[in-house]
Amino acid sequence: MCAQKRRNKPFAHQKNAYIKQNSGHNHYAAIDLGTNNCRFLVASPTPHSFRVIESFSRITRLGETLVDTGSLSESAMDRTIDALRVCASKINNYKPINSRYVATEACRRAKNGEEFISKVEQTLGMKLEIIPPEEEARLAVAGCVPLINRNINHAIVFDIGGGSTEISWAEIANDGTASLVGMISIPFGVVTISESFSGKDLSDKAYDEIKDKTSSYLDDFSAKHNIISCIKNHDVQMIGTSGTITTLGALHLGLPRYNRSAVDGMSLSFDDIRKIQNRIKKMPVAKRMKHPCIGPSRADLTLAGSAIVEALCDFWPIGEITVADRGLREGMLLEMMAKDKKENGLK
Repeated sequence: MCAQKRRNKPFAHQKNAYIKQNSGHNHYAAIDLGTNNCRFLVASPTPHSFRVIESFSRITRLGETLVDTGSLSESAMDRTIDALRVCASKINNYKPINSRYVATEACRRAKNGEEFISKVEQTLGMKLEIIPPEEEARLAVAGCVPLINRNINHAIVFDIGGGSTEISWAEIANDGTASLVGMISIPFGVVTISESFSGKDLSDKAYDEIKDKTSSYLDDFSAKHNIISCIKNHDVQMIGTSGTITTLGALHLGLPRYNRSAVDGMSLSFDDIRKIQNRIKKMPVAKRMKHPCIGPSRADLTLAGSAIVEALCDFWPIGEITVADRGLREGMLLEMMAKDKKENGLK
Protein backbone atom coordinates (compact mmCIF):
# COMPACT_ATOMS: atom_id res chain seq x y z
CA MET A 1 0.00 0.00 0.00
CA CYS A 2 1.14 3.55 -0.67
CA ALA A 3 0.95 4.65 2.95
CA GLN A 4 3.24 1.92 4.23
CA LYS A 5 6.84 2.76 5.00
CA ARG A 6 9.76 0.41 4.60
CA ARG A 7 12.83 0.86 6.72
CA ASN A 8 15.23 -1.42 4.84
CA LYS A 9 18.42 -0.02 3.34
CA PRO A 10 18.10 3.43 4.98
CA PHE A 11 20.25 6.26 3.73
CA ALA A 12 22.20 8.29 6.27
CA HIS A 13 20.19 11.40 6.99
CA GLN A 14 21.75 14.84 6.99
CA LYS A 15 21.94 14.96 10.79
CA ASN A 16 24.24 11.90 10.80
CA ALA A 17 26.99 13.73 8.91
CA TYR A 18 28.81 15.34 11.84
CA ILE A 19 32.29 14.03 12.64
CA LYS A 20 34.25 15.51 15.52
CA GLN A 21 37.70 16.87 14.86
CA ASN A 22 39.38 13.85 16.48
CA SER A 23 37.40 11.22 14.57
CA GLY A 24 39.98 10.63 11.84
CA HIS A 25 38.95 12.64 8.79
CA ASN A 26 38.34 16.38 8.70
CA HIS A 27 38.02 16.60 4.91
CA TYR A 28 36.13 14.55 2.35
CA ALA A 29 36.25 14.61 -1.44
CA ALA A 30 33.86 13.28 -4.08
CA ILE A 31 34.07 13.17 -7.88
CA ASP A 32 31.18 12.39 -10.20
CA LEU A 33 32.46 11.78 -13.73
CA GLY A 34 29.57 11.63 -16.15
CA THR A 35 29.04 11.59 -19.89
CA ASN A 36 28.96 15.38 -20.06
CA ASN A 37 30.41 16.78 -16.83
CA CYS A 38 33.21 16.28 -14.36
CA ARG A 39 31.98 17.44 -10.92
CA PHE A 40 34.06 17.65 -7.75
CA LEU A 41 33.53 18.68 -4.12
CA VAL A 42 35.71 18.90 -1.01
CA ALA A 43 33.79 19.34 2.24
CA SER A 44 34.18 19.21 6.00
CA PRO A 45 31.49 17.93 8.40
CA THR A 46 29.24 20.24 10.44
CA PRO A 47 26.79 19.32 13.23
CA HIS A 48 23.92 18.84 10.78
CA SER A 49 25.44 18.47 7.32
CA PHE A 50 28.73 19.55 5.74
CA ARG A 51 30.45 22.71 4.62
CA VAL A 52 31.72 22.89 1.04
CA ILE A 53 35.34 24.01 0.92
CA GLU A 54 36.17 23.49 -2.75
CA SER A 55 33.92 22.89 -5.73
CA PHE A 56 34.72 22.40 -9.38
CA SER A 57 32.67 21.54 -12.43
CA ARG A 58 33.73 21.34 -16.04
CA ILE A 59 31.91 20.15 -19.13
CA THR A 60 34.26 17.67 -20.78
CA ARG A 61 31.83 15.74 -23.02
CA LEU A 62 33.60 12.49 -22.28
CA GLY A 63 30.84 10.61 -24.09
CA GLU A 64 30.98 12.50 -27.38
CA THR A 65 31.10 10.14 -30.41
CA LEU A 66 30.06 7.25 -28.15
CA VAL A 67 26.80 6.81 -30.05
CA ASP A 68 28.61 6.43 -33.37
CA THR A 69 31.79 4.59 -32.37
CA GLY A 70 31.03 2.81 -29.11
CA SER A 71 34.31 4.18 -27.71
CA LEU A 72 35.63 7.23 -25.88
CA SER A 73 37.57 9.48 -28.25
CA GLU A 74 41.18 10.47 -27.58
CA SER A 75 40.29 14.17 -27.48
CA ALA A 76 37.44 13.58 -25.02
CA MET A 77 39.68 11.48 -22.77
CA ASP A 78 42.40 14.15 -22.87
CA ARG A 79 39.90 16.89 -21.94
CA THR A 80 38.60 14.80 -19.08
CA ILE A 81 42.06 13.98 -17.74
CA ASP A 82 42.85 17.71 -17.80
CA ALA A 83 39.75 18.33 -15.66
CA LEU A 84 40.63 15.48 -13.29
CA ARG A 85 44.15 16.90 -12.99
CA VAL A 86 42.60 20.08 -11.58
CA CYS A 87 40.68 17.97 -9.07
CA ALA A 88 43.80 16.03 -8.07
CA SER A 89 45.72 19.26 -7.50
CA LYS A 90 43.00 20.57 -5.19
CA ILE A 91 42.76 17.28 -3.31
CA ASN A 92 46.48 17.39 -2.55
CA ASN A 93 45.88 20.53 -0.48
CA TYR A 94 43.71 18.62 1.99
CA LYS A 95 45.50 15.33 2.62
CA PRO A 96 44.88 13.17 4.58
CA ILE A 97 41.40 13.04 3.09
CA ASN A 98 38.61 10.49 2.79
CA SER A 99 37.46 10.27 -0.80
CA ARG A 100 35.39 8.45 -3.38
CA TYR A 101 35.51 8.94 -7.15
CA VAL A 102 32.92 7.41 -9.47
CA ALA A 103 32.34 7.23 -13.22
CA THR A 104 28.95 6.55 -14.76
CA GLU A 105 27.29 5.86 -18.12
CA ALA A 106 30.03 6.87 -20.58
CA CYS A 107 32.56 4.56 -18.97
CA ARG A 108 29.95 1.84 -18.44
CA ARG A 109 29.03 1.81 -22.11
CA ALA A 110 32.35 2.49 -23.86
CA LYS A 111 34.41 -0.42 -25.17
CA ASN A 112 37.50 1.36 -23.83
CA GLY A 113 35.94 2.52 -20.56
CA GLU A 114 38.13 0.33 -18.35
CA GLU A 115 41.16 1.32 -20.40
CA PHE A 116 40.39 4.98 -19.72
CA ILE A 117 40.03 4.32 -15.98
CA SER A 118 43.48 2.66 -16.00
CA LYS A 119 44.94 5.60 -17.90
CA VAL A 120 43.58 8.02 -15.28
CA GLU A 121 45.17 5.98 -12.50
CA GLN A 122 48.51 5.75 -14.30
CA THR A 123 48.54 9.46 -15.15
CA LEU A 124 47.13 10.98 -11.96
CA GLY A 125 47.25 8.22 -9.34
CA MET A 126 43.48 8.60 -9.02
CA LYS A 127 41.32 5.47 -8.81
CA LEU A 128 37.87 5.90 -10.35
CA GLU A 129 35.24 3.19 -9.93
CA ILE A 130 32.69 2.55 -12.66
CA ILE A 131 29.43 2.17 -10.78
CA PRO A 132 26.28 0.39 -12.03
CA PRO A 133 23.03 2.32 -12.63
CA GLU A 134 21.58 1.01 -9.34
CA GLU A 135 24.42 2.54 -7.33
CA GLU A 136 24.17 5.77 -9.29
CA ALA A 137 20.45 5.99 -8.48
CA ARG A 138 21.02 5.15 -4.82
CA LEU A 139 23.64 7.86 -4.40
CA ALA A 140 21.47 10.44 -6.18
CA VAL A 141 18.63 9.73 -3.74
CA ALA A 142 21.03 9.88 -0.80
CA GLY A 143 22.24 13.29 -1.94
CA CYS A 144 18.67 14.60 -2.21
CA VAL A 145 17.48 13.40 1.22
CA PRO A 146 17.70 16.91 2.76
CA LEU A 147 15.11 18.12 0.22
CA ILE A 148 12.58 15.36 0.87
CA ASN A 149 9.27 16.33 2.45
CA ARG A 150 8.89 14.12 5.54
CA ASN A 151 5.09 14.43 5.39
CA ILE A 152 5.10 12.48 2.12
CA ASN A 153 5.77 8.76 2.00
CA HIS A 154 7.26 8.42 -1.50
CA ALA A 155 9.61 10.22 -3.85
CA ILE A 156 10.43 9.95 -7.52
CA VAL A 157 13.99 11.15 -8.06
CA PHE A 158 15.15 11.57 -11.64
CA ASP A 159 18.65 12.31 -12.85
CA ILE A 160 19.00 13.24 -16.54
CA GLY A 161 22.61 12.62 -17.40
CA GLY A 162 24.57 12.92 -20.58
CA GLY A 163 24.31 9.26 -21.54
CA SER A 164 21.45 7.85 -19.45
CA THR A 165 18.52 8.88 -17.30
CA GLU A 166 18.08 7.26 -13.89
CA ILE A 167 14.66 7.27 -12.26
CA SER A 168 14.31 6.12 -8.64
CA TRP A 169 11.32 5.21 -6.51
CA ALA A 170 12.01 5.76 -2.82
CA GLU A 171 10.00 5.29 0.36
CA ILE A 172 10.40 7.75 3.23
CA ALA A 173 10.51 6.63 6.86
CA ASN A 174 9.25 8.66 9.81
CA ASP A 175 12.78 9.78 10.67
CA GLY A 176 13.32 11.21 7.16
CA THR A 177 15.55 8.41 5.89
CA ALA A 178 14.85 7.08 2.41
CA SER A 179 14.84 3.52 1.08
CA LEU A 180 15.46 2.86 -2.60
CA VAL A 181 12.63 0.49 -3.53
CA GLY A 182 13.21 0.42 -7.29
CA MET A 183 14.91 2.18 -10.17
CA ILE A 184 15.06 2.22 -13.94
CA SER A 185 17.90 3.37 -16.16
CA ILE A 186 16.75 4.77 -19.48
CA PRO A 187 19.61 4.30 -21.99
CA PHE A 188 19.79 7.86 -23.29
CA GLY A 189 20.58 11.34 -21.98
CA VAL A 190 21.13 14.83 -23.29
CA VAL A 191 24.45 14.15 -25.04
CA THR A 192 23.42 10.90 -26.72
CA ILE A 193 20.13 12.47 -27.85
CA SER A 194 21.93 15.52 -29.21
CA GLU A 195 24.33 13.33 -31.17
CA SER A 196 21.53 11.14 -32.51
CA PHE A 197 19.86 14.05 -34.29
CA SER A 198 21.64 16.15 -36.89
CA GLY A 199 22.17 19.86 -36.47
CA LYS A 200 22.23 22.04 -33.37
CA ASP A 201 18.51 21.93 -32.67
CA LEU A 202 15.62 19.49 -32.41
CA SER A 203 12.65 19.57 -34.73
CA ASP A 204 9.16 19.29 -33.24
CA LYS A 205 9.02 15.75 -34.60
CA ALA A 206 12.30 14.78 -32.91
CA TYR A 207 11.18 16.39 -29.65
CA ASP A 208 7.98 14.35 -29.68
CA GLU A 209 9.93 11.18 -30.53
CA ILE A 210 12.06 11.67 -27.42
CA LYS A 211 8.95 12.16 -25.28
CA ASP A 212 7.33 9.02 -26.68
CA LYS A 213 10.48 6.95 -26.26
CA THR A 214 10.89 8.11 -22.67
CA SER A 215 7.28 7.25 -21.84
CA SER A 216 7.69 3.77 -23.29
CA TYR A 217 10.18 2.90 -20.54
CA LEU A 218 7.87 4.01 -17.72
CA ASP A 219 4.78 1.79 -18.04
CA ASP A 220 6.07 -1.41 -16.42
CA PHE A 221 8.09 0.46 -13.78
CA SER A 222 5.11 2.59 -12.78
CA ALA A 223 2.73 -0.37 -12.64
CA LYS A 224 5.14 -2.50 -10.61
CA HIS A 225 5.35 0.12 -7.85
CA ASN A 226 1.72 1.27 -8.02
CA ILE A 227 2.95 4.83 -8.55
CA ILE A 228 -0.23 6.24 -10.14
CA SER A 229 -2.29 5.14 -7.13
CA CYS A 230 0.16 6.85 -4.79
CA ILE A 231 -0.03 10.03 -6.88
CA LYS A 232 -3.83 9.99 -6.65
CA ASN A 233 -3.41 9.85 -2.86
CA HIS A 234 -1.17 12.98 -3.04
CA ASP A 235 1.63 10.92 -1.56
CA VAL A 236 4.50 11.42 -4.01
CA GLN A 237 7.16 14.11 -4.27
CA MET A 238 9.05 14.49 -7.54
CA ILE A 239 12.67 15.64 -7.32
CA GLY A 240 14.82 16.45 -10.33
CA THR A 241 18.59 16.53 -10.19
CA SER A 242 20.36 17.42 -13.42
CA GLY A 243 21.63 20.35 -15.45
CA THR A 244 18.35 20.34 -17.35
CA ILE A 245 16.07 20.91 -14.36
CA THR A 246 18.40 23.43 -12.69
CA THR A 247 18.53 25.37 -15.96
CA LEU A 248 14.72 25.41 -16.12
CA GLY A 249 14.68 26.68 -12.53
CA ALA A 250 17.15 29.46 -13.27
CA LEU A 251 15.18 30.53 -16.35
CA HIS A 252 11.96 30.60 -14.34
CA LEU A 253 13.57 32.87 -11.75
CA GLY A 254 14.96 35.14 -14.47
CA LEU A 255 18.44 35.03 -12.96
CA PRO A 256 21.07 37.25 -14.62
CA ARG A 257 23.52 34.39 -14.03
CA TYR A 258 23.20 30.94 -12.51
CA ASN A 259 22.94 30.97 -8.70
CA ARG A 260 22.95 27.59 -6.94
CA SER A 261 21.59 28.91 -3.64
CA ALA A 262 18.57 30.39 -5.41
CA VAL A 263 17.82 27.26 -7.44
CA ASP A 264 18.58 24.35 -5.09
CA GLY A 265 15.40 23.34 -3.27
CA MET A 266 12.99 25.54 -5.22
CA SER A 267 9.67 24.18 -6.49
CA LEU A 268 8.54 24.39 -10.10
CA SER A 269 4.93 23.81 -10.98
CA PHE A 270 4.22 21.81 -14.12
CA ASP A 271 2.50 24.89 -15.59
CA ASP A 272 5.66 26.97 -15.04
CA ILE A 273 7.80 24.20 -16.55
CA ARG A 274 5.69 24.16 -19.72
CA LYS A 275 5.91 27.94 -20.02
CA ILE A 276 9.70 27.79 -19.77
CA GLN A 277 9.87 24.92 -22.24
CA ASN A 278 7.82 26.89 -24.76
CA ARG A 279 10.21 29.83 -24.34
CA ILE A 280 13.19 27.57 -24.99
CA LYS A 281 11.58 26.04 -28.06
CA LYS A 282 11.10 29.52 -29.55
CA MET A 283 14.62 30.64 -28.61
CA PRO A 284 17.13 30.38 -31.50
CA VAL A 285 20.29 28.39 -30.79
CA ALA A 286 22.40 31.56 -31.05
CA LYS A 287 20.30 33.18 -28.32
CA ARG A 288 20.54 30.12 -26.08
CA MET A 289 24.31 30.16 -26.52
CA LYS A 290 24.42 33.76 -25.27
CA HIS A 291 22.02 33.22 -22.39
CA PRO A 292 23.97 33.35 -19.08
CA CYS A 293 22.00 30.44 -17.59
CA ILE A 294 22.40 28.20 -20.66
CA GLY A 295 25.55 29.15 -22.54
CA PRO A 296 27.34 27.55 -25.51
CA SER A 297 28.12 24.31 -23.68
CA ARG A 298 24.44 23.52 -23.04
CA ALA A 299 22.76 25.25 -26.00
CA ASP A 300 22.34 21.99 -27.92
CA LEU A 301 21.41 19.94 -24.84
CA THR A 302 18.63 21.97 -23.24
CA LEU A 303 15.84 20.91 -25.58
CA ALA A 304 16.80 17.24 -25.34
CA GLY A 305 16.61 17.32 -21.55
CA SER A 306 13.42 19.36 -21.69
CA ALA A 307 11.73 16.65 -23.76
CA ILE A 308 12.57 14.04 -21.11
CA VAL A 309 11.24 16.28 -18.32
CA GLU A 310 8.02 16.89 -20.25
CA ALA A 311 7.52 13.16 -20.73
CA LEU A 312 7.92 12.55 -16.99
CA CYS A 313 5.47 15.34 -16.15
CA ASP A 314 2.89 14.01 -18.61
CA PHE A 315 3.22 10.43 -17.36
CA TRP A 316 3.17 11.21 -13.62
CA PRO A 317 0.83 14.21 -13.01
CA ILE A 318 2.21 15.18 -9.61
CA GLY A 319 1.96 18.90 -10.33
CA GLU A 320 5.38 20.16 -9.28
CA ILE A 321 9.07 19.28 -9.19
CA THR A 322 11.54 20.05 -6.42
CA VAL A 323 14.72 21.26 -8.10
CA ALA A 324 17.94 19.77 -6.72
CA ASP A 325 21.37 21.16 -7.50
CA ARG A 326 22.86 18.16 -5.73
CA GLY A 327 23.13 14.44 -6.28
CA LEU A 328 25.89 11.85 -6.46
CA ARG A 329 28.64 13.96 -4.91
CA GLU A 330 26.52 14.96 -1.94
CA GLY A 331 25.35 11.38 -1.49
CA MET A 332 28.93 10.12 -1.40
CA LEU A 333 30.00 12.82 1.08
CA LEU A 334 27.10 12.17 3.48
CA GLU A 335 27.70 8.42 3.40
CA MET A 336 31.46 8.71 4.00
CA MET A 337 30.86 11.04 6.95
CA ALA A 338 28.18 8.79 8.42
CA LYS A 339 30.49 5.76 8.09
CA ASP A 340 33.33 7.56 9.85
CA LYS A 341 30.99 8.63 12.60
CA LYS A 342 29.78 5.06 13.15
CA GLU A 343 33.29 3.60 13.11
CA ASN A 344 34.39 6.15 15.70
CA GLY A 345 31.42 5.48 18.00
CA LEU A 346 29.97 8.97 17.68
CA LYS A 347 26.27 9.76 17.98
